[in-house]
Amino acid sequence: MKKILVMILVLALGLALAGCGGGQSETMSKIKKEGKIIWGTNAEFAPFEMRRGDEVIGVDAEIAKKIAEKLGVELVVEDMDFGGLISALNSKQIDFIGAGFTINPEREEQVLFTKTYFKAVQVIIVKEDNTDINGPDDLADKKVGVQENTTGDFIASDELVSEEEGGQVIRFMSPMEAVLDLKNSRIDAIVIDNLPAQYLVAQNPGLKILEEKAGEDEEYAMAVRKGDDDLKKVIDEVLEELIASGQIDEWVEEYSLLD
Repeated sequence: MKKILVMILVLALGLALAGCGGGQSETMSKIKKEGKIIWGTNAEFAPFEMRRGDEVIGVDAEIAKKIAEKLGVELVVEDMDFGGLISALNSKQIDFIGAGFTINPEREEQVLFTKTYFKAVQVIIVKEDNTDINGPDDLADKKVGVQENTTGDFIASDELVSEEEGGQVIRFMSPMEAVLDLKNSRIDAIVIDNLPAQYLVAQNPGLKILEEKAGEDEEYAMAVRKGDDDLKKVIDEVLEELIASGQIDEWVEEYSLLD
């Protein structure tokens, strides 16, 4: 009987210790142990992320700082190609993605999204004197610039541009590269999210945004690895607080006005 009681006590203690661990994910354990969290982004998407000297600033940068603050750790920034973010996340080079990152079914198969924090839509940028392109229906036979692996890329490739009609999707690593080619008439239009479009047009006289949108509304969220539910919970809490206080809207306005 004593042996049975001892075995029961040992089992109960083991379960209690496991409970104290709270099923903490490997990622969260690493973050706490190393005292840092690694944010993956592509600092080519103003006003959400952009460079000021060696520093990455913008709306997502402010959110990332709040996430690190909530966890009580240092924020480390990894600025990389947009198309490599999911691969970097799932190979554990970074801990979360914040990059004006739109939720879509293909990405949902690869990552775990947080709650959303901003609604956007795809728009079309053309030169001010362009009279041939008045909406998305006019893009079928045109050369259309997009940032590689973004929603603009997916919409232009799948819905707007027709190779059979002579159209071509031209992919760029950054929106600014696309703007330069548009200004030099190497492409006919750009498809991109509305807020970055407004920023780019404000910084580049001679361009305009068409009134008719290029696609349906979309929503931005942060992304973590599948299984990192505890990190998602922390990020969700931060986003809820920032949305409720109106802080995200304030940051959007602040960084949209930067020169």
